Parts: sequence; structure tokens; C-alpha cells
Amino acid sequence: MDDDGTRGGRGPGADRAPGPAAPPPPAHPPRVPHPASGTHPADPHQGDRNQADPYPADRKQADPQPGRPAEQWRAGSASAQPVEHRPAGPASAAPPVEQPAPGAPVDAWLRTPRPQQEPGVWRYGYTPPPPEESERVSDRSLLVGALIALLSALLLWSLWRNGYLPYRLVPLKLFTPGEWWNPGTSGGPRTIEGSDALTVYEAILFGLLAYGCGRIGNFSELFRRHVAERGQPFLALAAAVAAGLTQLLVWKETLPVVRPVLVLVASVAGGEIYQSQTVVNVIYGLIAAAVLWPFARLGRWRELIAARRGGGTAPAPADPSAPATTTSADQWPELRAAGWTDAADTLTAEVRTGRMNDVDVARLRHAWRLATRRPDRLGPLAESVLRTGGAAALHPSGHRDLPRRTARHDVLTGQVRIGRCADDPHNPYIRRGTGLALDPALLGTSLLAVGPPGAGKSARLVRPVVEALALRALAGQAAVLSVGGAGEPLGPDEAFDVVVRVGHPGSAHDIDLYGGTTDPDEAAAVLAEGLVGDVGSLDSRRAATVLAQLLGPYRAAHGHFPSVPELRELLDGAPAAFAGLRASLEAAGHHAMLRELDARSRQAGGPGDPAPALADRVALLDRPTFAGFFATGPDARPFELRALGQYPLRVRVDLPERGHAEASRLLTRLLLAQFTAITAARTDTSLFVCLVLDDATHAVTAETVRGIRRLRSVNAGAVLALRTVDDVPEALHTPLLGAVGCTAAFSGITTWDGKRFAEAWGKEWVETREVAQHTVFADQPFTRALHALRKLVTGKAVTTDAVTVRQVEKERWSASELAYAVPSGHAVIRLANVDGEHAPPLLVHLDG
Repeated sequence: MDDDGTRGGRGPGADRAPGPAAPPPPAHPPRVPHPASGTHPADPHQGDRNQADPYPADRKQADPQPGRPAEQWRAGSASAQPVEHRPAGPASAAPPVEQPAPGAPVDAWLRTPRPQQEPGVWRYGYTPPPPEESERVSDRSLLVGALIALLSALLLWSLWRNGYLPYRLVPLKLFTPGEWWNPGTSGGPRTIEGSDALTVYEAILFGLLAYGCGRIGNFSELFRRHVAERGQPFLALAAAVAAGLTQLLVWKETLPVVRPVLVLVASVAGGEIYQSQTVVNVIYGLIAAAVLWPFARLGRWRELIAARRGGGTAPAPADPSAPATTTSADQWPELRAAGWTDAADTLTAEVRTGRMNDVDVARLRHAWRLATRRPDRLGPLAESVLRTGGAAALHPSGHRDLPRRTARHDVLTGQVRIGRCADDPHNPYIRRGTGLALDPALLGTSLLAVGPPGAGKSARLVRPVVEALALRALAGQAAVLSVGGAGEPLGPDEAFDVVVRVGHPGSAHDIDLYGGTTDPDEAAAVLAEGLVGDVGSLDSRRAATVLAQLLGPYRAAHGHFPSVPELRELLDGAPAAFAGLRASLEAAGHHAMLRELDARSRQAGGPGDPAPALADRVALLDRPTFAGFFATGPDARPFELRALGQYPLRVRVDLPERGHAEASRLLTRLLLAQFTAITAARTDTSLFVCLVLDDATHAVTAETVRGIRRLRSVNAGAVLALRTVDDVPEALHTPLLGAVGCTAAFSGITTWDGKRFAEAWGKEWVETREVAQHTVFADQPFTRALHALRKLVTGKAVTTDAVTVRQVEKERWSASELAYAVPSGHAVIRLANVDGEHAPPLLVHLDG
């Protein structure tokens, strides 16, 4: 991420001044402007960044456009498309609510807990839901039960006070002297001591009666549901009203509280204590405070008063200058543990003063991890941190953030939030209401999204994923290639290092049809897959053989592969083209290549020759719109896909879908084939590489399905969006759904697509209840009369219910449910990560 061979992402903004700095968006950690207008407008030590390069040396050998001088690659002259100067995006473009508010320090964001959870759980500030309730009682039943319990308690207390309950004094007489009471089981107190004992006895019984009434009537649930859940200030006001009413009943001696307390105090301290009016007032004050205390706890008066004194805002953050523990995340403990205290202090100051954003933190952490593998790089990296602060180890483009974010990101974990799990019986209770997020561990198993146009695949899934990968590329941890139609909302030009506009005269880059390889056999295999891989009646291996018989001789004769018009002539068997190629080979003495050309001449025109089909497909690219675009000569400027595995590039390819739909599908298929082949062959897999196809219609072939299976083992993945599964050949439906680990079914899919997802997601064991009603036949005349009267009143015969409970295996989501029960703006998503962990299909409300 320095200048040593890494400045050259061919980004659209690499060779122009960035716009003015924008204020931070509402819910992101504080951002810093681009280096041209930010904290470090002109770094006098840029040359020293060469020493702090976190990239391995083998990542600096490839250039997206081979043959260019190294100075041009480092100078940032790789703008893919000249674009007029535009300021940074508005601050209101990013609505995340889970991230710190504007002006909040990055250290608060950095210290926010991110506990390990199941695949797909949004980890930033995650709090587990409360325990699941077995069965929620209805409000009506709750109110009726509480009223019945209260009336029963009042009736029982009235019977007690009026002496209608027999043997009510027997327990008391068993534990007190007999001379205190009159004779008989109903005899009352004879002495003052007996009267005092009866007063305390009644108070104890009243307390037990009130406690039992509260438990039986479930008053705690009634209070929580109808009072506490309404929040402040209603909670405090309701508690105050209840406290006032209770105080009135206490001092009116309707509730037995005052007299029992006075009796107990007199029995312990003696009756002479009441001769002091001050002592009496203190006792009365303690009684009033004891009555108020539980209501103050229930009403949370202390919290309300503290909030009012603070002006209704949350407590101010701690003083940035206050010392913190050396183990906190914002103190950079990994640097301190390695002995680089000065560098850690510098980064801590940058974090606390807001001169670093979340991307800077992730980038420097990743750079430090890479440097620890090469101890000779630790010193230069630490020195670069001391000189440039948060701008050390920059991305090759020099950018420190995207111009605009439309989704909620946690760059520290690489997650992007795409929605929230719905409160639906299909979802496990533990996942209801939790955020759903994607990260490289999930995308490494590849993702297939299916939904009709307008279901939200591009805006709510594809673009958030592209943004997350672009942010991870700025942190030096990923590379992304996004492919879509011209004008599709995959992000602004400023968010990419390379923008390839196929067929656009202003595009600075072409597409290399041969994937940047120099091996004719490898180039032929990938090109054949892109040209005729979707033709089921044609063997792509025979097509690769035909192309190899032409590409090898041509490269041997001219030093490069043929352009589109020349390849078309050779496939058509034009005599002039063959004669010229033969003459060049004979003059150069390439006898082996002459044998290849002779073999092609003998096989041309035979039965089953794939050359005519290949020529027809190549003709789709041999149009005036693409004239000179797929050039292969010395003046060609193709973008080589191999650069994705060596640099953290952000690449976007715009296809002319509206005017050249078939050519766009051919190029999409070719890019997918090149990606799977090149990614599987790379040796350095430390960089996560992902291909995002906004429309993968007719792009999936049998060979690319096998390639997608291999991606998870080489730290790569693919995101494929389809309008329907039928856009893939029927023979590949099952292999494709089995090759990807993550699948998403958007609202509006057909029952045919739903059936395929239901089969892929499997079944689960559930408990079912079957209720059978049987008519009751009475034998006695009186019972028959009652049944007849009940039938006359209700209109239904008297029946009994027979309930059968059993375990059955049922589909997680049926085809009909996927087609008709998924609301608009929702999708059913099944996730799995590269470690083999998986989550069941979840109904998700997409808010990405």
C-alpha cells in the first residue's frame, strides 16, 4: 500500500484531484478526506513509504496492462475513464444506525464488542435476545386473571376481619401464652399483649395474602406488559400514582402497616420511646420512605432524574486524555506487545482526535499482520506510522474511503449488513430481529441470488456486497471484479480503480479475450468455454482443440494472439488468412506449428466441426461498436484479470446489454470462465478475490460450475444474480445449487424455482398436533337434555377433542411458501461459511 510498485490501481480517480472533503455520514465512524485535501495534504516523506510496503514481493510483479513502464504504473495514470470533477457524496447517503453517531470518536467504535456468532449474524454491538417465552398469555386472560385474584383476596380479607373464618386465631394461640386470650377457639385477646400480638399476626397474614394474590394474578407480567414497556415518563408517573394511593391507604390504616410497626418498635425498645415526639416523627418518616422505596425502584425515578439533569442526552464520552488500559483495542496492543510503543501512541492519538476512519484502522491492522511475517518490514512500517500517522500503508489509489456508502459496514470484521431477520415462525427464535450480514467467510462459498426484476437483487444485495469488497480492498485485504450492464447501480466511478466500458470509445481499457496468458492451450480452453460453453450439443473440449490449432501457430508467427477479425477469418477458413499464416510459419521455421495448422485444414468442414459455431459467436464481437476494442497488438491496452490476484484492485466492467445482449452474455460467460481458471491457478491466496455478476443469465456452464466449487479452497468466491433458475441449463440446476454455499430466493419467484430451492435446503423434524373431534353420545336422560339444550343454544353438537402429537419430517420452506408467502422487500437466505458452519434458510427483510 505504498508507492513501491503498487500505485496504479487504474482507478478513475487516480490521476485527478479529489473533490472537497465531506462531513461524516450520520452513522459512520469519523472519516478523513482524501490525501489531496485531508489531514496530510502534502506528505514530505512519501518516498519513505517505499520501505513500509506490507505487500509480499511477488505481488508487485504484475501490471493490469503489461508492457507499460513502471513509472506510469506508479504515477497513477491508469484512469479507466475520464470523468468530470465531482465533490464527495453527501453525508446523508449512509443511514447505518448501529455505528457511532456523527462526531463520535473512532475509539468508541473500535471498542464496541463483536462477539463470535453463527454465520450471518451482524456482530457489531450484538446483544442476545431474551429467553423465549413458552406461551404468551393474551391480554384479556391476563387482565381477567388479575381481577379475579384481586377480588378473591379482598373477599378473603373481609371474611377474616369480620370473624367469619373459623379457627383463625388457633395458630397464634399455639405460640403465645394462654393468659393473653379468652377461653375457646374463637375467644379474642384478654390483655394488651394479646391485642398487640393479634395486630402483628394480621399484618403478617395480610402480607402473605398480598404476595399470593400477586403471584396468582400474575401482576408482575401485567405491570411489565402494560406499564414498563411504555417507557418513561409513563412508568415513573404510574409508579408515583400507585405510591400516592398506597400512602393514603397506609395512613388511613386500611392497610395494616403503621400499627404493627409501632407495636414491634415498642416491644423491642419499650413504650417509653414514644414519649419523644422527635422519635415518633422519625419512625413515621421511615415508614413513609419504606412504602415509597419499592415504587421508586419500579418507576426508575433515579434514572429519570439523572437523565433530566443531563439535559436528556447520554453521558458525555470520557476525556480523550484520560489514561486507558493497554489492552483496549484503541491502544493498539499488538504494536505495544512488539515493543513499538511510539508508533502505538501515534495511532492512539490519531484515533482519539478523529484523524483516522474505520478503513484506516482495518488497513493498518492488516499491514501490521503482514509485516510480522517479515520482521525486516516492521521497522519501516513503524517509521512510516510515526511520520504519516493514519495515512501510512495507503492503498495504491491513495484513497482512504469510498466517496459514498449506501449500506451499513463494519470494516473491522468485513461484514456488510443487508437486512434484519423477520419475526416469523420459519426463523429460529434466536435469530428473529437480529441483523443479517455477509462477509468474506460466507462469500468464499459463493452466493446465488434468484429473483424477478424489481425484487431488489442489485440495490439491496449486489451493490452492498460490492461496497463491502471495495472497502476491504482499500484495507488491502480483497480484490473485486463487478460486472453489470451500463448504467446499473454498482457504484460511482470514483469507487473503482479500473472501469472498463465495453464498446465505449472513451474507455481507457479493453478486455483481454485470452485472460493474459501466453499458453495457447490455456487461452483456447478458456475462450472456448466463453464462446460455446452454453451450447449443450457442442463439446467445449473439441472447440478448445480447434482454437488451440489456430492460436498456437498465430502466436508463434506474430508474437501475440489474433484480434477478433483475424480470429473470425481463421475460423471461417478464409484461404488468404491460412496462406498468410502458413507463409509466416514457413519463413520462421516453426514446423511443429505448421503441423497444427495442417491438422486444422484437414478437419475443416468435416461433420461435427465446431469451427462454424465458434465463428458465429466471434462474429458477435466483430461489430463496428467493438472495432479496435479487443485489440491484441503492441498498442492494445487490455485489462488483465490476473492482476486481481496480485493487487487489491476494485474493477468494474460495464457491458452494452441494451444494444448487444448476446455479446454481453458471451463476455459475461468469458469473464466467469477466466476468473475461475485464473483464481484456481494462483499460488498466493492471502488476498480474497471475488467476482460479482449482476446478471449471470446464460453465463453458467458445466466447467464454470466445477470451477465455482474450487473457489472456496483458494480464498475466492463468486456472487451470481439470476432472474430465474431457468436462465441456467436444466442439467446444471442441481450442480449449481450444490456448488454454492449461500443461496437467496427473493420475493416473486415462481413455484418451479421454489421447488428447486426447497429440495436444495432439505427437510427438518418438526412436532405436529392433529386434533380429531368426536361426538359425545349421552346415556342418561338428564345428560341428553343438557346436550340438546347446548346444541340448541350453540348450534353445534357436543364433541370431545382427541389430540395426537408426533414428529414428522417437513420441508423447511415449501415451493408454495417461497412463491406466495415471501413479502415484498424480503428474501429467504441460506448461508454457509468456508469452515462448514451453516445457518438455516431465514426470512430476511432487506434494508441494504
